[in-house]
Amino acid sequence: MWLLRLLAVLTVISVVVGVALFLLTRDQRYLQFSWRLFRYALIVALLVFALLIFERMAVIPF
Repeated sequence: MWLLRLLAVLTVISVVVGVALFLLTRDQRYLQFSWRLFRYALIVALLVFALLIFERMAVIPF
C-alpha cells in the first residue's frame, strides 16, 4: 500500500510540475503530458478502488 501512496504523490508532483512548466514556457507539450498522466492515473486509481471493493464483497465473513 505504501507503494501506491508513493506513486500517487509522485504523480501529483509530476502533474503540478508539468502545469508549471506550461505556464512558464507556454509549450503545449507540457500541458498535454500533464493531462495524459492525470487521466491514466485516474484510471489506475479507479481500477485499484474497484479491486478493493470487489475484494470486500467477495470475502464471506465468518
